[in-house]
Amino acid sequence: MKRVSSVAAVSFVVVLLVAVAALSELRVAEAVTCNPTQLSPCVGAITSSAPPSRACCDKLREQRPCLCGYLRDPNLKQFVNSPNARKVSSTCGVPYPQC
Repeated sequence: MKRVSSVAAVSFVVVLLVAVAALSELRVAEAVTCNPTQLSPCVGAITSSAPPSRACCDKLREQRPCLCGYLRDPNLKQFVNSPNARKVSSTCGVPYPQC
């Protein structure tokens, strides 16, 4: 009987940890303020063939939840959808959004 109880307890803890991790991810996404000027460290890499800086990659990761909104904005779409922007995204390990 004790073995069944300990397996159930371990299973419950694992489920609880997964739930907490999922909620943490949601809170991070909610905390992002979508502001395309936050991507200013990426301008050089997007407008030329220069590699993105660490600051660029950090900001790109931070702004990832906002990228679909930027793609819908006619003023930003040309920059976010450019081949260099896709290259920067790939180099930084940020999946290009499928909106």
